[in-house]
Parts: sequence; structure tokens; C-alpha cells
Amino acid sequence: MVSLQTTLGDHSFTNVFMNASGVHCMTAAELDEVAASPAGTLVTKTGTLEPRTGNPEPRFAVLELGTINSMGLPNKGIDYYLDYAAAFQARHPGQTMFLSVAGMKPADFPLLAEKIQASGFTGLTEFNLSCPNVPGKPQIAYDFETTQEILTAIFKGFKKAAGVKLPPYFDLAQFDQMAALLNQYPLTFINSINSLGNGLWIDPATDTAAIRPKGGFGGIGGQYAKPIALANVRAFRQRLRADIGIIGTGGVTSGRDAYDLILCGANLVSLGSILATEGISAFTRLTAELEAEMAKQGYATPAAFRGQLKTL
Repeated sequence: MVSLQTTLGDHSFTNVFMNASGVHCMTAAELDEVAASPAGTLVTKTGTLEPRTGNPEPRFAVLELGTINSMGLPNKGIDYYLDYAAAFQARHPGQTMFLSVAGMKPADFPLLAEKIQASGFTGLTEFNLSCPNVPGKPQIAYDFETTQEILTAIFKGFKKAAGVKLPPYFDLAQFDQMAALLNQYPLTFINSINSLGNGLWIDPATDTAAIRPKGGFGGIGGQYAKPIALANVRAFRQRLRADIGIIGTGGVTSGRDAYDLILCGANLVSLGSILATEGISAFTRLTAELEAEMAKQGYATPAAFRGQLKTL
């Protein structure tokens, strides 16, 4: 009998699937729909210290093999999501959820950490480091010095289970450097990857960029991202401490896609573009497809093949 039960740190989940922060998680109603689905857990929209409306529309478009977006971190603010988490914990004792947060500047991160530490939240916090940094600098997690400063500031007082959301990396030296940095901190997990940054798509009917913000530049998700996601999960699994788990994100449109992320080392698999385009029913379909793939390969649990990718 196939089971999709999995673990991340001290937390257990009945299913490996969850939503990606940014998709079907802005409001309490959307989060409740994920909670009522077969998904093993859920994560909030990335919350900032204050609510944000985000970038002007259109800021999301469906492409041939995925999506492009430049959302601009629209969210209802950290207090809204902490309130939701408190209500969720009261209704679902024993179930774990994720709270995603990000600072608009490095100094915001320890403030967010202090607010969560002082709350009754008992789940896992995802500090989103794949978001804008100060003007003239790259995304936070591409700036290793700033990343170290932020993590040091966070963990001066933060004692709850936490992880970081990372952008995609493309060079083996980057994996070496970032893993060595992350291994210094009491992380429970990483989430890899966020969308492929600054792609561009053109509408052939109008010769116009598909989205409005940044002149059409946006993050690419969906099938375009799968090979990069697999490489990032695999590279980090080979380099991180064994106790740091991985949420694999990127390119999942089938049960086999999820299987491949687990094969590369993922503990959980989050859905982004496919959840945005197919809707909440994607959890039911992908759960059945992953169970069928595992049965075909002779595996009863994800732990039986996690990280067992063969090489030539």
C-alpha cells in the first residue's frame, strides 16, 4: 500500500504536496480551500510588515509551458497571516502549516522574526530571501554577504522552526558557497526554487510584452523551470546538513514530476503554476498520479526513494 506521508524536521505530513507561497493563499478563504484539499500542508502568501497592493495589472500571464509573473509581493500583511495561523491551529490541532514572510529591506527580517517569535505560532516559518534587495543590488539570496547578515540577525532571538526560500542558482560554486553559509544556521528546511527571474514573453498577435511591470520582465514558472528545479534540489541535497530538509518547487505538472523532485532529495513538493492554472483539483490529480508512479516503481513511501537518483 502506497503512502505519501513525509517529514520535515520534527513535523509529519500526510501528503508531500502543498501550495507554493504566492498561489491560492492570499486570503483566509483561499487558504481554507488548500487545507480542505488532499494537500499535506499549506503556506501563506509571503507577508510583509505592512499590507501591499503589489505591481500594476496585468502582472501574471499563462504561457505555452508555464507562466510569467511580476506580482510585487501583494499581501495582507504579517498580522493578517498570524491571525489566520492562530485560527488554523485552533481548528486543526496537531497539523502543521507554514508562514511565509519577507522584508522589503534587510532590517525588516529581524522585526518579522521578533513578531513571530512573540506569537503563538507553532508551525514552520519560511523567510523568503528570493525577493528584491536594496536598489542596485541583486535578490537577497544572490548577495551572500547580505544573506549572512540577515540570517545572523534573525537567529539572534528566533527559536522556532524556520527555513529559507531561495532563487535558482546556476553555477556549482554558488551551490558550494550558499550551502556552506546555510549550514551555519539552525535551519529546518530550504525551499528551492523560486521562479526563474527576469524572463520575457511576447504576445505574437500584438508584438507586446505579456505583462506590464518592469517592461515585461517577470519570473518564469511551470515546465520551463523543471530542469533547473531538479538541479537545485539535487545540488543542495548533496551539500546541506542531513537535518536540513528541502521543499522542492518548480515545474510540477504530473505525478512523475513530483517523483523526480523527491528522487533528487525533496521532502515536500509545492505547486505553483499548475495550481494557478488548474486550480485546487490539481492536488487530487497529482496525488493519484504520484501514488501510481510509486506503485509502478515498487516504492511504498517517499522516504524509500528520496535522494536516490542514479548517475552514469
